[in-house]
Amino acid sequence: MLEATAPGNRPARPARSQRRYDQDWKQGLLFVVPALAFFLLFTVYPFVRTISLSFSDWDGLSNHANFVGLDNYSAALHDSLWWRSLLNGGLFVAAALLLMTPLGLLLAVGVERVRRGRAAYRTAFYVPTILSGIVVAVIWKWLYQPYGGPINQAFDQLGLHSVARAWLGDGGTALWAVSLASIWQGVGYPFLLYLAGLQSIPDEVYEAAAVDGASERRIFFSITLPLLRPVITTVNILTILGAMQMFNLVLAMTNGGPGYSTEVPVLHIYREAFGLFHFGYASALAVIFGVLLLAVSIAQLRLARRGADR
Repeated sequence: MLEATAPGNRPARPARSQRRYDQDWKQGLLFVVPALAFFLLFTVYPFVRTISLSFSDWDGLSNHANFVGLDNYSAALHDSLWWRSLLNGGLFVAAALLLMTPLGLLLAVGVERVRRGRAAYRTAFYVPTILSGIVVAVIWKWLYQPYGGPINQAFDQLGLHSVARAWLGDGGTALWAVSLASIWQGVGYPFLLYLAGLQSIPDEVYEAAAVDGASERRIFFSITLPLLRPVITTVNILTILGAMQMFNLVLAMTNGGPGYSTEVPVLHIYREAFGLFHFGYASALAVIFGVLLLAVSIAQLRLARRGADR
């Protein structure tokens, strides 16, 4: 006769099963430890080290660093070039949000409607995204050449000689010229995300709307966009973070010039650390910049959640 087990009391694990469980747990731990070690060594430790260095005057060469408290953070508040770089970063973000993300959506909608050659279009639009930033910079610097460049030659052929200029050498156009190159390179990523989002919408939804007599414009604004809201939120956050952290394109195309008109936060941090050897101050700027990006991401998520609740 079997003995009843009291409620809430789990039967004892058989010894053989317990040994097998312990063996599986140890084997699983062997797979986790290397990844955890890399994470601690290359993510957690640099993060903690950066925060600690932000309170020092370490120059990157000496063996010790003097504690300076909040002096680096106070200096950042009075660094006009730092504020200029943040403004330029904000302009890059504005250009990406107003041009790149809508363009990515329009391309995705167009490709979704294509019946033949869809794979070829996907590849063509996504290839610039996987190119190296240096390669993209070389291509666009050639396009922007003041003498003999294809863009200025096109304006000359159209009789618009006054429009042609040194696009990367003019402080009024350099930032927008770099931004255009960035949009060309980066549009493939939102395009791919939007295309995946469009393909996840059931055809039955569109068929029902068409039966009800809804126009294509009404379907797009009343069905497609609301169903794409999670994808739009993700694309916007990634676009903001990517535009604010722009570095290699600016470094290769203008190096922050002319006259700091294309100076961006990451380039300014890089210059302070590896150009002027102000590693303590650069660490403080990196902490401020990280907190700013985190705040922007949280704000974007809250706005998206508030819009979804309406």
